[in-house]
Parts: sequence; structure tokens; C-alpha cells
Amino acid sequence: MNQHALSAGFADPVHEAQTAFRAVLEALSRPGQPVAIGRPVKGLALGPAMAHLLLALTDDDTPVWWQQAGGEAADWLRFHTGAPVAAAPADAAFAVIADVGAMPALDRFAAGSVESPEHAATLLIEVPSLSAGPAVEWHGPGIREMQTVRLAGLPASFWTQWQANHAAFPQGVDIVFTCADAVLGLPRTTRVRRLEGI
Repeated sequence: MNQHALSAGFADPVHEAQTAFRAVLEALSRPGQPVAIGRPVKGLALGPAMAHLLLALTDDDTPVWWQQAGGEAADWLRFHTGAPVAAAPADAAFAVIADVGAMPALDRFAAGSVESPEHAATLLIEVPSLSAGPAVEWHGPGIREMQTVRLAGLPASFWTQWQANHAAFPQGVDIVFTCADAVLGLPRTTRVRRLEGI
């Protein structure tokens, strides 16, 4: 871990953390609508939206599982927020997925319980595009009638897994997709209808 990686973080911690937190709340309350968030963090191999989310959402009580283990980013985050590394997906409060094509199945992550659904994990998934994938229709709270979403790079089984996740409500993971400086929320309350034969 080099000194340059340690020095990178929010330039204005209070203001930028509040901005990032408001952005993710808006994304999850209006599923399928991209929200701009953050500028690049100098010297860090994470997209700006992903970096800002991690800085704003994690602390020493929120274990983070990294799909790509052993990288500088985990050390960087621990330095800035105290977030420990989760040994397995099921142990994570947050999960960072950088290779969406090789991501673990959704049911490997903590889904909470009927009594404590808030203990479910939130997955932060970097995708190649928030607007260039196969079309799916989203329905549910925060969506007026229907929202068409086109996320690129998701595994073929992803939406089947999502249907099972949604059916387990109030249990189930929540997802925030990121691409460059934008985020798009997919809370467990959202129903999805697949189109275009996917």
C-alpha cells in the first residue's frame, strides 16, 4: 500500500459524503433512474461513483466483501472509513463487484431475516453501461407505472436470480449499479419483467 493511495479521499469530507448519501437515497427511492455522483478519486482504481459510495456508506461496523481480493482499494477504504474486509459474501454488509460477468449468485449474500430484514447486504456492482444493455421493465414503489432499464454486462441468469430475491421480500439484497460517475438503484421491492428474449 503506497502513500499516494492512503492520501486519496474526499477533498471536502462533510459536503461530499452528504452529497453521495443523498444521491444513493435518491437512486434507491427512484429505481431505474441514473443519478450523477462524485468526481474521480485521484490515484484510485475504482470508478468515481463506486469510490464515493464506499466513502459515504461504510464504517468500522460494515464489513465489505471485495470480489477482487487483495487490492489497494480495500486498504484505502479501511484507512479512510475503518471498514473491515469480509471473508465471504455471506459476511458482508456491502459487496464490491467489479467483474459483473463473474459475480457470485445473489443468494450467496446475506438476505437478512423476516425479523431483521435490514441486515441484508447491499451490492455495489460496476457495469459497462447503464443504458446500453437488453431492455427490462421495472415496476414497484418509486416507479410511476413502468421504467425501462438497459444495463450492460449482466450474467444471463441475473434476472432469474433477481425474481427469487424479490419474491423473498422483506428479505433480500438491495443493489446499486455504478458506471463511471453515475449510480442506479435496484431495491428488493422492485419487480422486473424481462424483454427481448433475455
